[in-house]
This record gives sequence, structure tokens and C-alpha cells, in this order.
Amino acid sequence: MRLAVYSRFLEHLQQQAVTTISSGAIAEGAGVSSAQVRKDLAYFGEFGTRGVGYNVEELCGHIRRILGLNQNWPTVLVGAGKLGSALALYEGFHNRGFHIVGIFDVDPDAAGNRFGSIKVLPMEHLERVIRRENVQIGIITVPAAAAQGVGELLAASGVKSILNFSSFVLNLPADIIVRHVDFSLNMEVLTFSLTYGKTKI
Repeated sequence: MRLAVYSRFLEHLQQQAVTTISSGAIAEGAGVSSAQVRKDLAYFGEFGTRGVGYNVEELCGHIRRILGLNQNWPTVLVGAGKLGSALALYEGFHNRGFHIVGIFDVDPDAAGNRFGSIKVLPMEHLERVIRRENVQIGIITVPAAAAQGVGELLAASGVKSILNFSSFVLNLPADIIVRHVDFSLNMEVLTFSLTYGKTKI
């Protein structure tokens, strides 16, 4: 999503104490055209001053609100293996307002392990934590064979959106938002591009 790219770029500019920026400079930093930047921003309102540009702090704040990043999002993670543990410790989630409030695994040996301040819990605690913390986002890092069942359990427990790191394409009700992150699939896109010299497919 381009707005998320704009947000990260603007936050980087804030760290460098940049106060104003043009649509052209945003476009260069985000890898799109300046016309696309203006179109994207105009869809949500009037930002910036003609001939002056955009105030970096103000525009970043507007985009964060549009993305819903002006609030905290309690999140659960299912699958405490190597990928799950890496994601559980990833500071980028917390910095963007995504707070992992529960980590779950079917493996009895994993229960009780800690990732930061969060202890891994058995799956039977999943629904209780989701309802208690009003969780709307779930992350799946289980093997493909278990992903559909986990997705169904998350949806039945009240989760409205899922980030799926398994290679299995989930089949869930239409009102559940699912984003698939398949690392091997993206590697295959790279090998296709290298083989055929294409940058976009």
C-alpha cells in the first residue's frame, strides 16, 4: 500500500529534521510519480500548500491517522517456531502500534517459553485472550497443513484480519481480511525476473 510507504519515508525525514517536502521528493523517495503522490493524497483531503510543499510532521500525522496508526492494535501470534519467535521479538511491530498480547502453540514443549514479556500459551487459551484484549489482528506462522484450522479458529474467536505467513492460501469468510506473506513465492518472482529480464509481472 503506497500510503504505508509514504508514512515510512516521512518518518525517516522527521528523523533527519526535514520540515517541508515537495510531492516530487516524496515520489522519488517512494518510487512512484509525483502525479501519483498528489492523486493518492488528494483522495483523502487537501494537504500542503501550492508552491511550498507539505509540512513533513503534519503530513505524516495525517497519513498515520488514515492508516489507523494513531491507536494501538492488540495482536495475537499463533506458531512459536523460528519464524514466530523472530516476529514476536520484532520491534518494528511495537513501534508502529501493533502490540503482541498473546503467543500460542500446540507444542507442549513450547508452552511457558518467553519472548520478551510474553509467555507462550497453549491453544486452548487463544479465544479467551482474543476476547479479553479485544484482538482484531492475528498472525499465523504455523506449517501449511495447520494454517486453515488456525485461521478458522482465529475468525471464530473474533479476529477480523490475519497476516498469514504459511504457504497455504486460507479460505475464510469474506468479511475476514487476509494478507498472505509467502517468502518462497516472492523468491520465485525474483528468479522469474532474473530469468526473463522483467522487473514487473
